[in-house]
Amino acid sequence: MTLSLPEPFRSTFDGLEEQRLSGEPDNRFHQCFGCGPSHPTGLHVRTFRTDEGVASPILISRQHEGPPGAAHGGIVAAYLDEVLAATVLRVTGRLGVTGELTIRYIKPVPTETPIVGRGSLVTDHGRYVDVEGRLEDLSTGNVLATGRGRFFPVPS
Repeated sequence: MTLSLPEPFRSTFDGLEEQRLSGEPDNRFHQCFGCGPSHPTGLHVRTFRTDEGVASPILISRQHEGPPGAAHGGIVAAYLDEVLAATVLRVTGRLGVTGELTIRYIKPVPTETPIVGRGSLVTDHGRYVDVEGRLEDLSTGNVLATGRGRFFPVPS
């Protein structure tokens, strides 16, 4: 069963293939706070395959607010971490764990506003993968935050 996307995201993600966690619900990543579909209060980040890497529809709830009207920086980092990890899955075919993560906050990331996360490969070193990504305001394309990470693919 495919879950529909909120209306503002539909045209952007129309025709893209969703990248899903495989395996049974007891798979260790199904309980991940960021991407795990089985986590009861998690972010449930969804990612879709693009030619460049991945794209992710993001709508940050007001419950994750830091400064008034803006997402808490830790939540912004969590979303970028998930977008980057999904990029690793896209380019290597394996799940990856974060080794390093650097976030640059450019503008406040608004809550309750459609955001698109994008990730792409920098270099696949074999033992580890360097990826980069960004969060963009869907309506303006303005970059709100960027991230760069080094991930270690997990053996299948």
